[in-house]
Amino acid sequence: MDCVFCKIVKKEIPTEFLHEDELVVAFRDINPIAPAHVLVIPKKHIGSVADVSESDEKLMGRMILSAKRIAEDLKISGNGYKLLFRVGRHGGQEVGHLHLHLIGGAKLSENIRPVT
Repeated sequence: MDCVFCKIVKKEIPTEFLHEDELVVAFRDINPIAPAHVLVIPKKHIGSVADVSESDEKLMGRMILSAKRIAEDLKISGNGYKLLFRVGRHGGQEVGHLHLHLIGGAKLSENIRPVT
């Protein structure tokens, strides 16, 4: 599979992980839309939320709990942040590997970008 996120998981593309455990890794988005923009991805390849099955329940919980811990580590949890799954082309998903966006570090507008 020629998936960029799978290559990151396999460490074929050098990336600094903010978090890694047996199920997920997390790293900064290369095109951040806020001061803190982190992607939490499963090590297992899953195309999107549309492809999640009942057997992935633990993984999905781990993704959310990992994002919560990272927000605390980045000191953005006190003021709040957004968690976002994009699903499919119309949902704005750009990489065909499930990923959770953790976005914060500034007051965010409804369209996610920081309020200016």
